[in-house]
Amino acid sequence: MASSLNVLSQPCHPTILPSFTCCSSSSNTNNINIPSSNNFKLHFSSSKLSHFLTHSSKSGSGNSWLQHGFNSTNTTGINEYRQGPLCSVFPTKPAQVSSVQDLFEFICSGPLLEKIGVTAEMVAESIDKWLLYGRLLSQLFQLNELYLTVPQKARIYHYYIPVFLWCEDQIKQHRSTFKNEEDIPPLVIGFSAPQGCGKTTLVFALDYLFQKTGRKSATISIDDFYLTAEGQGKLREANPGNALLEFRGNAGSHDLPLSVETLTALSKLTREGMKIKPPRYDKSAFNGRGDRADPSTWPEVEGPLTVVLFEGWMLGFKPLPTEVVKAVDPQLETVNKNLEGYYDAWDKFIKSWIVIKIKDPSCVYQWRLQAEIAMREAGKPGMSDDEVRDFVSRYLPAYNAYLPTLYLEGPNGSDPKHLLTIEIDEGRNPILAT
Repeated sequence: MASSLNVLSQPCHPTILPSFTCCSSSSNTNNINIPSSNNFKLHFSSSKLSHFLTHSSKSGSGNSWLQHGFNSTNTTGINEYRQGPLCSVFPTKPAQVSSVQDLFEFICSGPLLEKIGVTAEMVAESIDKWLLYGRLLSQLFQLNELYLTVPQKARIYHYYIPVFLWCEDQIKQHRSTFKNEEDIPPLVIGFSAPQGCGKTTLVFALDYLFQKTGRKSATISIDDFYLTAEGQGKLREANPGNALLEFRGNAGSHDLPLSVETLTALSKLTREGMKIKPPRYDKSAFNGRGDRADPSTWPEVEGPLTVVLFEGWMLGFKPLPTEVVKAVDPQLETVNKNLEGYYDAWDKFIKSWIVIKIKDPSCVYQWRLQAEIAMREAGKPGMSDDEVRDFVSRYLPAYNAYLPTLYLEGPNGSDPKHLLTIEIDEGRNPILAT
């Protein structure tokens, strides 16, 4: 049980949190000063926000925004919902309980609102949804909803909820292109992000919100398409001396036909009663070398699906000229050649993209080390520091070669109108793009 409590445990140290003044319960609710970074005042005509603010002011001091507007929320099955614990570290020092007005100002100070096309007026109109989503995520991650730390609030209200709203908008646009009588395939949203940056936890949160708001969703990772242990052995034998293909990870170590079969099947789950079992991978098999999990353990996914959340560290990577990759690492030449088959196996299925951008790939080592330490502390097998260093070193050449193009041009085959790029800091929190 202890390990399941750490599911949201990414270290958070927001670097861009505009200063704002917490208003007392007696404050005038007709005009609210948004944080100085937004540099404006908003006159409220929104009946929804006015209702929450008025209710809060009549209740006296010490009331939480989480105490208003929700009589009950079904929390049954949260533990059963989890596919497995995520291990890392999250600050737990309590912060003061906020009012609705404080929360509104905090939301409006977030770095993603402008990127997703959400204005302060839109936040005011939909404040009840923000409250609901915030409460659901607090329950999912077993956080005290009355005493969220600033990092926890930032992770929920500056990151997870804005991304969820963007995904909802992408789904709306996708579905609008089909006629009423047509079967609508699920929208496949790709998440390209380095290892350890929190993408799995982000997808976990989004999947939960989709389920709780009545949409059927499925999650898949590029890890699920790794070659079997036997296939990895053959790959290693075919590339003697190439450290980048000695173990799973780089292009060439995935079962591309299985990828096409799975993504095609998921895209056809448009009606009730249609079911498939997407594959899963067991990283602990063969002393950590890994193997495809027994099919009896694969989860069942039932239609009609609305959205598929597909995540991976190298999604959207484009093959580069041979001389470019050889200048980074000569061993990348074979990996680069292998990458030519990945667009048809993965990227062409993805219609909307989220790219999580980092400034320095060396962060991956520190993030991975934190995760392994947390796993060891939870009593689970974890790599030593030297093993982590060796593990990450096999990915860094690909990061150094392919990330610049990914960040400059977007993922392979992506449409800029359906691309959200999120730059994060070393604490895994979104920051304002420079």
